[in-house]
Amino acid sequence: MARRLIGDGHRVLGFDRSPEVMAELASHGLVPMDHLTALPASNEPRVVWLMVPSGEPVDQCISEVRQILGAGDIIVDGGNSHYVDTLRRAASLASEGIRYMDAGTSGGIWGLEEGYCLMVGGSRDAVQVVEPLLKSLASEGGYLHVGSAGAGHYAKM
Repeated sequence: MARRLIGDGHRVLGFDRSPEVMAELASHGLVPMDHLTALPASNEPRVVWLMVPSGEPVDQCISEVRQILGAGDIIVDGGNSHYVDTLRRAASLASEGIRYMDAGTSGGIWGLEEGYCLMVGGSRDAVQVVEPLLKSLASEGGYLHVGSAGAGHYAKM
């Protein structure tokens, strides 16, 4: 997904626990980060897109990045989280003004070349901010905003 975004002209900062993955992506233009919390400050909303296994790994990542995110920033869970967990996470982050979106993602290994199918849940204002990324990631007509946070993971289910 990072390679597809980079190929479409987006500046992508990334973190992975695997140095090999980081080196491979950096060779394609990814700006490597030493840790999730190395995200720079910005006057624009920052978008943190998580692609980690569902459950505790998502909660761990959120716990780390919420320390540096502020009102207006956006977290997108592109993994296969259970929609009930997505609802809980969205409510918890809303108290800090952090917008939470879910993007049920299909496409597998063909996504880089063919594009992904994305079922997106979140507020309209957050989706508008993330829409350029969605358009770059999705195949032609391959993403749909299906409702509020939780709806994307529910639709994929």
